[in-house]
Amino acid sequence: MEVTTESNDQVRRRVGLVFDERMCKHDTPDGDDHPENPNRIRAIWKKLHDAGVVDRCEVFSSKAAEDKYLLSVHSEGHVGLIRNISSKQYDSKRDRIASRFNSIYLNKGSSEASYLAAGSVIEAVERVAKGDLNSAFAIVRPPGHHAEQDEPMGFCLFNNVAIAASYLLNETPELGVQKILIVDWDVHHGNGTQKMFWKDSRVLFFSVHRHDFGCFYPANGDGSHLMVGEGPGTGYNINVPWEHGRCGDSDYFAVWDYILIPVAKEFNPDMIIVSAGFDAAVNDPLGGCCVTPYGYSVMLRKLMEFAHGKIVLALEGGYNLHSLANSVLSCLEVLLDGKPIAGSSQSYSYTFESTWHVIETVRQKMSTYWPSLAEELPKKLMSYKAPPSQFSDVNSDSETENSVELADGIIKSLAELKVDGGHGQKDNISSIWRLQLRKINIWYATYGSNMLKSRFLCYIKGGQVEGMRSPCSGSIDRSPPKEIMWTTVPHRLFFGRDHTQTWGQGGAAFLHPESSTKDAAHICLYKITLEQFNDVLLQENISSYDMTSPLFDEEAVTNIRNQHSVCLEVLKPGWYHNVVYLGEEQGIPILTMTCELADVEGFRSGKLPSVAPGKAYANALIRGLVEGKRLSETEATAYVAEAAAKQL
Repeated sequence: MEVTTESNDQVRRRVGLVFDERMCKHDTPDGDDHPENPNRIRAIWKKLHDAGVVDRCEVFSSKAAEDKYLLSVHSEGHVGLIRNISSKQYDSKRDRIASRFNSIYLNKGSSEASYLAAGSVIEAVERVAKGDLNSAFAIVRPPGHHAEQDEPMGFCLFNNVAIAASYLLNETPELGVQKILIVDWDVHHGNGTQKMFWKDSRVLFFSVHRHDFGCFYPANGDGSHLMVGEGPGTGYNINVPWEHGRCGDSDYFAVWDYILIPVAKEFNPDMIIVSAGFDAAVNDPLGGCCVTPYGYSVMLRKLMEFAHGKIVLALEGGYNLHSLANSVLSCLEVLLDGKPIAGSSQSYSYTFESTWHVIETVRQKMSTYWPSLAEELPKKLMSYKAPPSQFSDVNSDSETENSVELADGIIKSLAELKVDGGHGQKDNISSIWRLQLRKINIWYATYGSNMLKSRFLCYIKGGQVEGMRSPCSGSIDRSPPKEIMWTTVPHRLFFGRDHTQTWGQGGAAFLHPESSTKDAAHICLYKITLEQFNDVLLQENISSYDMTSPLFDEEAVTNIRNQHSVCLEVLKPGWYHNVVYLGEEQGIPILTMTCELADVEGFRSGKLPSVAPGKAYANALIRGLVEGKRLSETEATAYVAEAAAKQL
């Protein structure tokens, strides 16, 4: 219902807002740092209060979702697990259960928070569907779009948006919502939501996300533009997969104008639900993109033209508290005032060339199902490119700037240089050495967290495991290791540094580059290609090297047999820039990467800190040794503890 004010004759929109402090009870078991933490929604609520927005909204209470509504998209086993995980009987099991899943933690507050998150989104969509509200924003956590039918993953326990959409379509037909457009603008692909409506023509699922050719989390093929749905749902699943990070406002505007808006007109939804993740925002530590609050306000305003403005936003990701809070504020102001916030309008001349390539590819694929996409894009659009300087000073926070910049260096290097070519001379140069080194096998010797197979596969397939703060980009060749074996080498394992970007507080594992008959270290050997070894080297050292040539080629393999170690200057100041030769197995060289002797002396003298590993990192080592059947849990724990305590 819209009410006209007598004072200024402007339309006053009734905007709902739901927030519940009880959702903050879901936190890491030991209070460890984690990007998906209670401060996310607290920061949003404070920003909205300070801006006076809360007083302009209709705040309503959250209530826990009923199991019957959760079961519309999740299995009984999944719902039962989340329902009971907070009970005392699970006190000693939660960490072990969480470790079975991809990027999940659980604590005593997880059940209540997840039930409230799902219930809040249900309440929001019902009030908007009834006409009690024009629109609503559900400030909820844990997020939901990665959660699948029978598996929590990616910080998500219940799929809040999918549950709410199913509720409208299947439980309340009297509300008249027969078609729902779900727009997922979180920087990660909404794999769970996609699968839940894969065969359903009542839901048009649209996701724009970083894909990086399948290397960006969730690091699989689900986010490809080729995933269009099945059966009755064919054509009702649209993925727009970015080829790299740093996409900003103009890239998203182009996707809205040339894919989403034309299709939305054809689909004509009765309701729009936004999986509103803000990890594509400027400065986000996981996303690496550059969408501004103004950008989000424009995207939302364009969506308000449909479904009579009946739109509900449900919070998903977003891990820079400043960008997150400002972006949510911009969206609430649009819902209230009906127009974008003040900002700089970017023309398409600031759009990446790769963006137009992706848009054209998606339009060609989806034009079979949506005639509005059949026309060719205007040629002038295809000639627009973003200048290199566009993102030179995007970030103001130096620590965030460095992490995003370095992460983007990896993504850009790996994503731009596809072996199948088609993107210019740089690709062709890269393809030559990659094809050559793909024929050569080496044993990669791991002694730290990479002893855990699932952790090592993050470097090959992309993604992350429990305890890691951010996903890996993965390698160009994502083939698994051809063989895995274990052995012991006469080298000293020790721990140094006091913090890592991947694991947080605590020391990281190093192998003394020189051998000693007094020492013995367990190592897991992965038979991979020399090409993959180069990509692992890059990711381990977080370098912005452009990979037009290899870091470690066939000649280097020959030379290292005599030199025993090669320090790669181009990878400095990475911690693992020293490649060490450990002998051969089956006539294949065994290579590892560690620090150089000068660093060892720094650890010994105290110039560099020697610190025991943090809990999550130590657990990765222990799990690797146990799952590899190298040591028992007791033996593995003692092995790590001894290495941490023993002085250099």
